[in-house]
Amino acid sequence: MVSSPELCFFQMSRVLSLPNLLELGLELCGSYAVSVPNINYGSPETMLKRLFNRPCLSSVERLASFLSQTEGTFAQRRFSSVLRYLANNSASPMESKLFLLLTLPYKHGGYGLLKPKFNATVKPASTARRVSGKNTYRCDLYWPDYDLAVEYDSKQHHLAPREQTQDATKRNSLATLGVLLITVTSAHIYSPMETERVAMQLAQGMEKRLQYRNPGFAKAHHELRTALDLERFY
Repeated sequence: MVSSPELCFFQMSRVLSLPNLLELGLELCGSYAVSVPNINYGSPETMLKRLFNRPCLSSVERLASFLSQTEGTFAQRRFSSVLRYLANNSASPMESKLFLLLTLPYKHGGYGLLKPKFNATVKPASTARRVSGKNTYRCDLYWPDYDLAVEYDSKQHHLAPREQTQDATKRNSLATLGVLLITVTSAHIYSPMETERVAMQLAQGMEKRLQYRNPGFAKAHHELRTALDLERFY
């Protein structure tokens, strides 16, 4: 017998730390799977096909529905406290890590920003569509109320000229809609200083002031980064 995704999340809520439980929740509600050590996935192309662009196994709504059936248990209380921090449709582990760094409250080591939509579709203006040839763009993280978007790019420093042109066209097309597109790389996520700069830029766009207090926040932020395995290079 195999646990359903919802029961799996409920069971793991008893043993995982909050950041790792949220990572699991974002994976279950997302379109990717985390690679498992010592598993042969075949060629890199086969590995990408098996780990990414997969159907979502669950959703925040389905987790909430399952939660309603577990009333009165210890795990139910913890389960319910973490659902508020989840969102649907993350497309990669690094998107999920960035999401948690930006949106978890200060007490949990995040920057307390409002939750964005994962991989939302934005339609460029007709003039931009004629130039780009695209009817829609997908933004990794998108705050529609503030016209802010974040694009996670793991290959920014290795792009071919054609890909660089496509990225510039996308940025310009979104700009015609008044959408500010911020590109974030793995280097930004692994660097505490660069992550903070991204958070400050987004907060400015939301007319929000970051008000975390040190040393309490610094300790919580370090613990969050450690739990997310982001302290390997810093």
